[in-house]
Amino acid sequence: MLFELRIVNFALIEQLNLQFQSGFTVLTGETGAGKSLLIDAIALLVGGRASTDQIRSGEEEAQLEASFHLPDTHPLIRRLRAQDLIGPHGSELILRRVLSRSGRHRVYVNGTLCPLRVLEELGGTLIDIHGQHEQQSLLASAKQGDALDAFGRLYELRGRYEQAYQSWRDLRAQLAELQSEVVDRARIEDMLRFQSQEIAQACLLPDEEEQLRNERQRLVHAHRLRALAHEVHGELQEDEQAVLTRLGRIGRALAELAQTDPAMGDCEQTTTESSIQLKDLAGRLRDYAQQLEADPDRQALIDDRLELIQRLKKKYGGSIEAVLAMGRRVQEELQLLDSREERTAELAARLEEEARRLRTLAQQLSKKRMDAAKRMTTLVGAELAAVKMEHAVFQITVSSEESDEGLGPVGRDRVEFLLSSNPGEPPRPLGRVASGGELSRIMLALKTVLAEMDQVPVLVFDEVDTGVGGAVAAAMGTRLRKLGSFHQVFCITHLPQVASQAEHHLLVEKGQESQRTATSVRVLTGMGQEEEIARMLGGLTITKKVRETAAELIAGAKAKRPK
Repeated sequence: MLFELRIVNFALIEQLNLQFQSGFTVLTGETGAGKSLLIDAIALLVGGRASTDQIRSGEEEAQLEASFHLPDTHPLIRRLRAQDLIGPHGSELILRRVLSRSGRHRVYVNGTLCPLRVLEELGGTLIDIHGQHEQQSLLASAKQGDALDAFGRLYELRGRYEQAYQSWRDLRAQLAELQSEVVDRARIEDMLRFQSQEIAQACLLPDEEEQLRNERQRLVHAHRLRALAHEVHGELQEDEQAVLTRLGRIGRALAELAQTDPAMGDCEQTTTESSIQLKDLAGRLRDYAQQLEADPDRQALIDDRLELIQRLKKKYGGSIEAVLAMGRRVQEELQLLDSREERTAELAARLEEEARRLRTLAQQLSKKRMDAAKRMTTLVGAELAAVKMEHAVFQITVSSEESDEGLGPVGRDRVEFLLSSNPGEPPRPLGRVASGGELSRIMLALKTVLAEMDQVPVLVFDEVDTGVGGAVAAAMGTRLRKLGSFHQVFCITHLPQVASQAEHHLLVEKGQESQRTATSVRVLTGMGQEEEIARMLGGLTITKKVRETAAELIAGAKAKRPK
């Protein structure tokens, strides 16, 4: 249940701290006093859309905080414990939301900063808010289907159907794409075979381009390279002043030196090793110079090859590796084209298998929806009779399209709520025949039937009694009070017949504080509650008779409550 609500600097509310009890609570007050602000605050705490306009004028932030006590059996407890948002033996959930004029709103769950989506995920399992605008949702067939599935507890089966439906759609799209490509197959195959042949005939090697560029560099500069090689070779070996000749003389002198002083023997060794290395260098230069020669034909071949490589790189990816990878992909696509008939047959078989599974699930859904529609029709009819619509005929039709074209995201059924308000008139779609007051009663009946099937602990009704009065209002109050036996129920109302049924009464008032308008809330009991019911009955003029009527309403409601 919602145990406590704290609001700071929210619209007309400067500061408000309320504690709530289980059962049925009404909020009353003059029009414009700010009753809906409490509902707006609760809606924000379960993921509603925030606006900086909701921050009290002159303040930078608004703070909203709610404390919930959850039973151990509530499905939310396990999820919160798994996310370490509540202790292993904890049962209290504190939601806090801070609205900032900077737009950087913040959300806290049990003191932990969380993204807004966490509130949105928690909201549907904590609080169900029903306002006047939601009456229109009853007129949409899709919403009516959702309501029926909720009543019949069909969401697990519907989830399996939705998965199968998505798989069936994907397979059907793949098969259609495969079949559509048959028209372009010849063109695509010709293009792929040309690309494959072009890449294969090039016989590219991964490091070929670098090797070719190096060889071309040698061919372009062959004369200069040969001249340099001859020059260095001559300096090393060709005459008496050559490096090797002079090194030989040095070596002989060092040998004689070592004979006289053995300590200098390593000098001769160094000279010998240097001589060997330089002789090898001279030989390499001689061979290098002999093989170097200008070869215009070879250079032309290399230029042509490099041009081919550049063209293929530009066409297929920017590098030889990319060209070779493209060649492999083209081969794979050609193999896929060659196996298209086999793939088409395989996909068609898989599609038919998935279609059979989908039809089976759709059939199961249809049957269960029809069964649920009968039970829900009976229960809603009883609820309508309880709110003085005993002559109304309420029906739920489930019509199915048997062909595969009728298979939709949630089945092959169209669910429609029908109503006949007057005896002798055939039932027609809800939106065509229901007045505003009737819609209020129908919505309460539906929510009552559905609410008893789920585990949402808190239900909020925002002026759902609009357009009704008298005995109908009294009956609606009775239904709301009985609903409080299953849930914690809050209702904003202007009707004394509804307010008198409340177990707890909150009066919302607007006044002046420090020359500013502010909304406050008082808990009414005894004479305070009687006074408010009298105001709701008599308006500006509250006579003794009106007070007596208010007392009778409250006493009558208490007498009907279970002991």
